[in-house]
Amino acid sequence: MLTRQFSYITRPALLDDAHSIRSLIRAVRINPIGLDWRRFIVAVDREGYLVGCGQVKPHRDGSRELASIAVREDWRQQGVARAIILLLLAQHPPPLYLTCRSRLGQFYARFGFQVVLDEKRMPPYFRRIHRLAGRLSWSGLIPDDLLVMQLE
Repeated sequence: MLTRQFSYITRPALLDDAHSIRSLIRAVRINPIGLDWRRFIVAVDREGYLVGCGQVKPHRDGSRELASIAVREDWRQQGVARAIILLLLAQHPPPLYLTCRSRLGQFYARFGFQVVLDEKRMPPYFRRIHRLAGRLSWSGLIPDDLLVMQLE
């Protein structure tokens, strides 16, 4: 049996990574709003191709979001997302929030994030997103429930 050996490095994004970040975010179908390359950590393979990315995004209400965590499909299950998240968490102390599909809740729980069930405990940005996602899920426009999670 052949085993493909993966190797990558993580680093702060460069201006040259901006297009690749946007392309990856579109490819994995996550929120494309607020993609400022200067906030990103990226993972690149030996040839310098982007294989994963993530950022901490500030919001007007003062909250900060672990966001845009994306890994190319052929690089999943290799620790790329974990490495990016750990670097971002080391650089950005709590409190942090995130939104994710409910099936990803257990993944983020490994980093200490907990589901916020009470909307009153959510910053205004996340309260709006939670309400909108609830309406879209209820109407069948999105297939999965959206979780709001917090790292305190």
